[in-house]
Amino acid sequence: MRRAASSSLKWLSGALLTLFATLVLGLPSDREQPIHISADKALRDEKKGITVYQGNVEMNQGSLHIEAEKITIHHQAEQADRIIAQGTPARMQQKPAPDKEPVQAHAEIIEYHQAEDRLRLITDAQIVQDGSTVTGDSIDYFISEELVRADSDQQKADSRVEVIIPAKAVNKKETDTSATTDSE
Repeated sequence: MRRAASSSLKWLSGALLTLFATLVLGLPSDREQPIHISADKALRDEKKGITVYQGNVEMNQGSLHIEAEKITIHHQAEQADRIIAQGTPARMQQKPAPDKEPVQAHAEIIEYHQAEDRLRLITDAQIVQDGSTVTGDSIDYFISEELVRADSDQQKADSRVEVIIPAKAVNKKETDTSATTDSE
């Protein structure tokens, strides 16, 4: 029993890491693609180092697609160091590999912090990949550390972090684990 619980915990940790890593990394060619942004309004403030897009904002780069009411890009020189998408909810979708289904995420605020190498989903956060779902009030993924943290809203009594893993994924992982254990 303890071995099965340990195996399930390892699988869950691996599933969460895979889920978040693919969201940020996406297809290798995505980073080489131009960024296309459309919005009702745009404002670039050189003194403050920000560009703000408002009203039905859509941002595309390769397989990455973001829809929000507002996207703010904070930049030093030419490189964006923080991107904040806001909406009710803001939505993000990206294909992790050519043969994989897109990863979908939504939250009221989606932030990418380059210096911290961190993706943060705030307020009613959810990520879905291959039938697996992670839901919480906030979800952080520290990319270089491969660390995932999902939190509930401590102010609400019924707020909980929820993880849904399809049975087919758990059964496949347990089969893979027992095959490895049998051959040792």
